[in-house]
Amino acid sequence: MARPQPQPTKSKRHTASDDQQVERLHKGYAQSMEVTKVLADEQSKFQHIRIFDTVANGRVMTLDDIVQITSRDESAYADMLTHLPMLEHGKVQSVMIVGGGDLSIADEALKHKNVKEVVLVDIDGRVIELCQKHFGEINAKAFKDKRMTIEAADAFEYLGRKSSKNRFDLIIADRPDPVGPGKALFGETFYDRVKNALKPGGYATFQTGVPFYQPWEITEALQELSRFFPKSGLYLSVVPTYIGGFMALSWASKGGKPLGTPAGIKKAAAAYKKSKLKCDYYNPQIHAAAFALPNWIAKLVP
Repeated sequence: MARPQPQPTKSKRHTASDDQQVERLHKGYAQSMEVTKVLADEQSKFQHIRIFDTVANGRVMTLDDIVQITSRDESAYADMLTHLPMLEHGKVQSVMIVGGGDLSIADEALKHKNVKEVVLVDIDGRVIELCQKHFGEINAKAFKDKRMTIEAADAFEYLGRKSSKNRFDLIIADRPDPVGPGKALFGETFYDRVKNALKPGGYATFQTGVPFYQPWEITEALQELSRFFPKSGLYLSVVPTYIGGFMALSWASKGGKPLGTPAGIKKAAAAYKKSKLKCDYYNPQIHAAAFALPNWIAKLVP
């Protein structure tokens, strides 16, 4: 899981004490978690990584003191970025994940039997190593799956390779914060590379911030996506530890049908029933409801 900063400024550490983790992502608001055990606390080449157990939220990983994943609510994020587009597409065989070093999204994609390859490219290899060690409950099957390819590399560069052109049916951008090396994964050049790496009819999905605190994320992302993709749009999830209520997820299609149409939702429901997927969050009813936008969010859509 990855979350954008409200402004492109360097994150500051806000760990209150050894038994308390405080996140101040949004100005004037903070969330605090009671820590029962610290499992990892180190500075990688790119960021400060901390993994710890908590009283209320299970196992948690923060990067630069911003919550990235918790074992209690990761499914609300990973399921919706993955199963929703895959079931509407119906024939996804090749998936690329930008970031996603905890492998929660990869684990969900690999539940689809028709998938032949899942390629995960995360710039911070240490995140991958630590998540393999400490989040086995979520990702152990993914690490063992022969269809899984993991590369600790720059995803922006990877998307630009000749070998990536027209390769993927689905690209899921679990992007890091738009600071430092993560800046390359935002903006027009990135979206152009995503489009070129998709097969005709393919989809891309992106996290687009928490609209209650980051309303500009939706407008800016959809404006940029519309410059490169003939069809794009927005849907919602609710991830409790991504404070602010709704989590906005955007999608773009390279010549495929729009996501969230009555026909697409019906197709996904039939595919879900046939696949016998086991999900903690996703189901056909949630799929349909995800495209119902509150008026104040709908107004942010350009």
